Amino acid sequence: MAPTNDSLSPSIDAFLAMSAVEKGLARNTVDAYARDLSALAEFLLARGISCWRDVDGSRLRGFLNSLRARGLSARSIARHVVTLRRLLMFLYGEGLIEENPLPKILLSPGPRKLPHALSSDAVRTLLLAPDPVEPLGARDQAMLELLYATGLRVSELVRLEMQQINFQGNYLTVKGKGSKVRAVPFGKWAREKIWSYLNHGRGQLLKGKDSPFLFINRSGKPLTRQGFWKLIRRYALAAGIEKRVTPHTLRHSFATHLLEGGADLRSVQSMLGHADISTTQIYTHIDGARLKKVHREYHPREQGGRGRGNGGVVE
Repeated sequence: MAPTNDSLSPSIDAFLAMSAVEKGLARNTVDAYARDLSALAEFLLARGISCWRDVDGSRLRGFLNSLRARGLSARSIARHVVTLRRLLMFLYGEGLIEENPLPKILLSPGPRKLPHALSSDAVRTLLLAPDPVEPLGARDQAMLELLYATGLRVSELVRLEMQQINFQGNYLTVKGKGSKVRAVPFGKWAREKIWSYLNHGRGQLLKGKDSPFLFINRSGKPLTRQGFWKLIRRYALAAGIEKRVTPHTLRHSFATHLLEGGADLRSVQSMLGHADISTTQIYTHIDGARLKKVHREYHPREQGGRGRGNGGVVE
């Protein structure tokens, strides 16, 4: 029988509060932490463990094995490991455990899922799918154009406020993960569609109400992440795109097409809001064709004697 004296939950609650307030993590991230740690606490309590000091590497291995037994993917288990690592670092820092038992666990990393991007032609077809004559169509076209123009996360897109848009400089001021602020430029096409929506759609949706948010629904409230997911899937089907399309697909396409066009990795990292460039480097696998072309055109051994000096050798 599981013990009734649960001293695990207060520490979990403190960790979640710290993640939300001090670290400034997104609500969705904190909610994911809460779900993962609820499963962990349930597992430990069922085995008579109600104190973090009694948690060791074998118990954590057992928990991860239970996730595998439930059929969770390697990706999902890796997410649980990240949550565990951050909780245990917090507990160690607070003096609630004497050592961190997680490093003793040997974990084989699962295969990294490569991003899926649409072709430029498929993106153009998708962007033309909404009917801009209708207020909702004007809004949806502006959202799709802006998402592809900036590579925003869907949570950043739906919570975008009017004050974050600088039409003189054509850029957005975006607060991303960890409350980090970045400037993201957008081009003439996104600017045109946003203006069209502001002039011919947003006012009709507001119906005299006021809202700080750029994109709103029929009730004058900000569009939800789930609502936009449904919209983009519907427009993808209308555009005849057979592959599964999500808001993240356009974010991937934004990064992919910039790199294919010659953008440097650091610039793309900045626009995507990645804290670590290693996160952005996942896109480099798709850039091989362009790199080969650059190599053929500019490497002196590939130029057939076009280099300076004797036989193309640069002295």
